[in-house]
Amino acid sequence: MWLLVGLGNPGSRYSRTRHNIGFMVLDALAGDLGLTFKERADCRISDGSVENERIIFMEPLTFMNRSGGSVKKVADKHAVPPERIIVVHDDLDLPAGKLKVRKKGSSGGHKGIDSIIQNLGTREFIRVKIGIGRDPLIPAEAFVLSKFRRDEIPLIKDAVAQASRAITCIISEGPDRAMNKFNA
Repeated sequence: MWLLVGLGNPGSRYSRTRHNIGFMVLDALAGDLGLTFKERADCRISDGSVENERIIFMEPLTFMNRSGGSVKKVADKHAVPPERIIVVHDDLDLPAGKLKVRKKGSSGGHKGIDSIIQNLGTREFIRVKIGIGRDPLIPAEAFVLSKFRRDEIPLIKDAVAQASRAITCIISEGPDRAMNKFNA
């Protein structure tokens, strides 16, 4: 079994913002698989399979900075070890639309990842990072909550599709193969 986590912030105010790209990827992949989410107290959740592997799809509804508590709760409930948790999130340090797969690592300053590391007690979970770019004239906290510019939308649509393929590759062929294939 795998736990697939998309990071974002709940509510329509944040729905198409840069920080919500994790939600966008999970929504797209779940939609492609014909899955629907059920809302729980602190997350949206769905259950399906990818490449004959059971997957729990999860979007924490606790706001980005407190994502780790609900991730740990679902991982514990379903006995999913950290190395079978895939977290999809935005990355300010990658150009908009660029994708990077990592098996482990630090939070890199990402508050949602930091919360997950703190709650799981390990850095040993897989990340699918999607570049959202950076604007040096806008503080990072404001930039991540901004919507994509019109010229970035095709890049982001492609990145969402690419992330879905990377997730499928991680599950079917392993994270090393996914890193070789998608971290060009």
